[in-house]
Amino acid sequence: MIKPDSEGAIEMLILLGISHVEMLSGDKQALVDKVADELQLEQAMGDLMPQDKAMRIETLQKQGRKVAFVGDGINDAPVLAISDVGVAMGARGADMAIETADVVLQTDQPSRLAHALRLARATRAIVWQNIALAIGVKLLVMALGLFGIATLWQAVFADSGVALLAVVNAMRLMKFKP
Repeated sequence: MIKPDSEGAIEMLILLGISHVEMLSGDKQALVDKVADELQLEQAMGDLMPQDKAMRIETLQKQGRKVAFVGDGINDAPVLAISDVGVAMGARGADMAIETADVVLQTDQPSRLAHALRLARATRAIVWQNIALAIGVKLLVMALGLFGIATLWQAVFADSGVALLAVVNAMRLMKFKP
């Protein structure tokens, strides 16, 4: 069965810059083709055994692509393990898939993957901001110290104060909306 928000999830991923989405399934090709048409997928392969899925992932990786694989079944565990990012659907997913995956979505909503990707990108941006802030302030205070201008309190701020500012900056993620 197609999950209710699958079509929206694929659209969101494409809007986020995911250039290629395809379906790999152990189901019959006729059913896979029907689902692929409904979801407007470029490529969908059916009748696949776990090793067939793994070979497809390896082929994509040899082409230089970063591969995220989303699955919830025990047959998906090998593919989740070799993917660059393995994502398990956790609400009704097989324990083996959940244990093998890098990321576990706690619901069976594929749209949560797009939310996780947006959150990860926002987190990365804040991390880089915090690194630049910390290094910039420390270099400034160090340069002022070389010329005898910086006081002990400025040095303390460059160390502890910047760490506190970085925490406050990171707290912006608490207001992140899906």
